[in-house]
Amino acid sequence: MAKVRRIGTRFPDYGWSWPTGSLDQLLKAALLPDEEAARLCATGWLDENDIDHVSFREHRLLAAISDRFGRKLAGHAAYPRLVGLQKMLWTKSRMAMREAEPALTAMVDAGCTVMLIKGASRIALDAAAQRGRVAHDIDILVRPGDMQPAFDVLRDRGWQIATGVSPQYLRARLASLRSMNFFKGNYGDIDLHQLAYDGSQQNAEDDLAIWRRAIAAKFSDVGVVVPSSADRIALAIAHGGLDAHTHSDWLVDCTVAIEGGDVDWTIFLDIVAQRGLAVAAAVALSYLALEIGIAVPEAVLARVVDMADRRGAARLSSVLQAKPRTDFGALIWLSRGFAKQLRLQRKKGRLKQTEPDIVWRGKSTAAKATGEPASFVLSQTLDEPQGDVSEMMLDLIVRIVVPPVRRRIEMEINAGDRHVARLRSMTISRSGGERMLRFRGKLKLDRTGRALVLEARPSRQFRVWDDEQAVATYGALPFQLVSAKFSPTG
Repeated sequence: MAKVRRIGTRFPDYGWSWPTGSLDQLLKAALLPDEEAARLCATGWLDENDIDHVSFREHRLLAAISDRFGRKLAGHAAYPRLVGLQKMLWTKSRMAMREAEPALTAMVDAGCTVMLIKGASRIALDAAAQRGRVAHDIDILVRPGDMQPAFDVLRDRGWQIATGVSPQYLRARLASLRSMNFFKGNYGDIDLHQLAYDGSQQNAEDDLAIWRRAIAAKFSDVGVVVPSSADRIALAIAHGGLDAHTHSDWLVDCTVAIEGGDVDWTIFLDIVAQRGLAVAAAVALSYLALEIGIAVPEAVLARVVDMADRRGAARLSSVLQAKPRTDFGALIWLSRGFAKQLRLQRKKGRLKQTEPDIVWRGKSTAAKATGEPASFVLSQTLDEPQGDVSEMMLDLIVRIVVPPVRRRIEMEINAGDRHVARLRSMTISRSGGERMLRFRGKLKLDRTGRALVLEARPSRQFRVWDDEQAVATYGALPFQLVSAKFSPTG
């Protein structure tokens, strides 16, 4: 049997990226097999920290700790606040699930097979996990062929796209998107994926295999599937292991899957090899096995470490990205930032885009309005020219009052459910004030009776637009249509 080599805690070995300090203390409180040792970690952390002054990352782990120990922590002064925190997080998770359930039901009714991933998959397998596993957003995976009907379900049910683009723009480009975020109401939050892994972890063969290995489950009353235990561990590492422990309960998810006792480790090793996850897996599994005492098979850990050791220069980059952000010094910040940018470049390996972006860039103009001044609006119907010409040039001039911030100006032309063009400009100066912009481009007229509509778009969406600075920086800007002139393309 292969033996695990000694794992050091100095860079660039994998122990250097293990959680330390208070994060390590919280994880041990949640995960140590020795319950008394874990309880002492929990009370020690509560003695030294104020629940009200830590981040959401710690809150997520505190929910798991509260679920594990319950009234065994009742003697601690922080216990009432801990119970209140868990109830608040549980309530928000339940509300997020309640908002998502009708949409998931509609997707299934439309013929989509819905796979829940990340925290939602754990809840689908064990409803009691809701008490300790925060799931404020619901991550769902559908097959590429189901992406359009799933998207239509969310659009038709009033779910907002988190980016500022219109549904028409996005629907035409679904084949090129790995995932997108939607929200609804106060709590609804769905991440819709057509691929389970990001662009730096691509493998077409395993994209199909994850569906063959999936397990049937129930999310409330909705029939869904979830990844196999081997896939759940690999996905947790892929999504959490290179993110500087922005959230650390992914290590709890790994532990729950391992302790379930049904992990096909041969499949797990194949996924790690195919997806290039060896370094992140070596960090995570060595921490769980050697520092926490979770029963990771020694031969599996030895194989993962051996694969990671063979990664060459890529190993250094992944070790940097796996280190918790609470341990960052200035040099680590710079080094990790550089390593992350390299990964993001690989991640940008976009899927094939069937519809090219049509972007018209706005230019400042000194044109003056004639006739009665138009009203400031967020959308305006354009009068199409008569005749049977299918392609023309359109020259638009709009007046916009820009807030005193640097920001993008975003507009679109759409016709019914058809996207025509994006209109974009940038304000560099923070002086604000009135701007006259000219946009010119070629467009196709489909002559189906669907009117062309010019509309202002936000550069990003918020659930509630109650912050003046956010509205000024990202909100859709009302405009006056000064002129719209069609001309032949010749």
